[in-house]
Amino acid sequence: MDRQPVLVGALVTVRPTVADEFGALYTVASDPAIWDQHPAHDRWQESVFRAFFDEGVATGGMLTIRDTADDAVIGATRYAPAGDDAVEIGWTFLARSHWRRGYNRELKRLMIDHALAQVGAVRFSAGVDNHRSRRAIEALGATPLPAAMVERGGEMVPRVLYELRRP
Repeated sequence: MDRQPVLVGALVTVRPTVADEFGALYTVASDPAIWDQHPAHDRWQESVFRAFFDEGVATGGMLTIRDTADDAVIGATRYAPAGDDAVEIGWTFLARSHWRRGYNRELKRLMIDHALAQVGAVRFSAGVDNHRSRRAIEALGATPLPAAMVERGGEMVPRVLYELRRP
């Protein structure tokens, strides 16, 4: 599957992340409120975000999210392999100025449509206590899967898993 697409919507444009976008992405990610329900609640700290950013660029699935209206960097997301005929969408964060305004929904719809044209299933993973992300995933119509322990940042953490299958 092409994990480095350019996707364009009315609200968001998504492009492969490049190393020189660290500053712009960290400006968004440095808001502690973005991470308050996230298992990596310290990701607003520069050293923690640097490790997250470097891993995302190195694995080849990180995408920068820009506001289509003014091309401003408003966040990032990723595609990651998720087994046979599936891809995971996750690691998404958006500037709070773009919350509850349709940006995340359009982003996920663009990503899901791109993925399901190439694989049979899209999977999502959210922290057990990340109710904001879980509500957003559920609003997409994803089906809950059994909870699991997954490796994140070198440690095993409990996650709630979801899936959307190609019709």
